[in-house]
Amino acid sequence: MAPAAEGSAAGRREAGSVRVLSHLLLPRSALHRRFPSHALTAIESAIEASEARHSAQIRVAIEVALDLKDFWRVHSARERALEVFAELGVWNTRERNGVLIYVLIAERDVEIVADEGLKGRVADNEWRRVCTLIEREFAAGRWRDGVLIGIEAATELLAREFPATGPRVNEQEDRPAVL
Repeated sequence: MAPAAEGSAAGRREAGSVRVLSHLLLPRSALHRRFPSHALTAIESAIEASEARHSAQIRVAIEVALDLKDFWRVHSARERALEVFAELGVWNTRERNGVLIYVLIAERDVEIVADEGLKGRVADNEWRRVCTLIEREFAAGRWRDGVLIGIEAATELLAREFPATGPRVNEQEDRPAVL
């Protein structure tokens, strides 16, 4: 049987089946293999150092896979990232300049959600470039490095738009949220 054409119903079903399996079969231990405790600590330190250079708030959330209920309810990593942005209160910063870097291990996907204060200041293609940098490292098996590179790239954008003007006010946890 020939492979289904891209965009065809059969191709979407096949891709959907692979997506379901990647979520169902990935064990929770995949988190600790990709992000052991020392990696989470390095990410936390990178966020703390980043926020000394700007007044924005960066939050990293890492999720191994969606459970079956969430998988059928949420149709994309982007949708889940928007939910996590709200659940973690990343929107709740004084300057409305919170940024979520959401990692969905099962799909090797990264989504960045930026709050209202960043609209018109950082273009969508700039955030997409940050995601691409991270995903490139993930593809090479360098999960921690990917997130660290992403934090540094986001820092450059945030420091450009919201340079630090005084003592650091920490409005969000620096430790990555493990979902």
